[in-house]
Amino acid sequence: MPYFTSPVDGTRLHYVDYGPADGPVIVFVNSLYFGTEMWEYQMLPLAQEGHRCVSFDRRGHGRSDDVWGGFDLDSLADDVQGLLDHLDLSEVTLVGHSLGTAEIVRCLARHGVDRVTRVALIAGMAPGPARSANHPEGVDPELIRAGTEAFRRDRSAFFADGAHAFFALDRPGNDLSEAYVEAMIRRCHGSTARAAVALGELIAELDVAPELAALDLPVLVVHGTHDTSGPIELTGRRAARLAPNATLEVYENAGHGLFATHADRLTADLRKFAAGG
Repeated sequence: MPYFTSPVDGTRLHYVDYGPADGPVIVFVNSLYFGTEMWEYQMLPLAQEGHRCVSFDRRGHGRSDDVWGGFDLDSLADDVQGLLDHLDLSEVTLVGHSLGTAEIVRCLARHGVDRVTRVALIAGMAPGPARSANHPEGVDPELIRAGTEAFRRDRSAFFADGAHAFFALDRPGNDLSEAYVEAMIRRCHGSTARAAVALGELIAELDVAPELAALDLPVLVVHGTHDTSGPIELTGRRAARLAPNATLEVYENAGHGLFATHADRLTADLRKFAAGG
């Protein structure tokens, strides 16, 4: 299995590299809890069509090293840049989901955009859902911390109880098999308790609004109307207002897990965006 070494502290991070080596490059940055498997409905068809599709397991996730440190946003962003540098990627379309969107924004703020041509923020946490001085409408950070504490007490129940809302399975058209949902719940346990708690605490303080406002690249923002993890008014619509060259695509009835419930539409939108559309 391929690994690269984090430039932060030498952590071994597992990655996948699908499709032709000379194809147009799309790099996927995962959600909290998940590894690269979350993108199967996007990476596989796009790779079969000739794109080079790359993703990696965040530290403390999937097949990457189980470590104590490096869960601050700067270190996570440096891990993203480490993958781009390790594979010497260029003209990249960077695609992030949930927390992965904040890692992307911070990565580009810290390391520049020489390797990247466009950015897609899918059901993003960026610029940050929590209430702050420059975001008074946000969620009380203590509510986010309470969710992290519930996770700490019983993460199995946390995943099982939240799955239907994550995929918005009560909304029309969001048809997933129970087998798939149960498999994704099991996949969430691929993140360590340490990693998940640390990143939950990070989300309660997340604010990349200034960096997003300074991001001078084409940005595609995709968000669902029924996303309870990152409510669209606090995240998706706000991100689209902040980014100077943003396009907002709103998926009616979609929840946070739209990569599965709206898989074909998302794949088509990423295909078009990566081609410069």
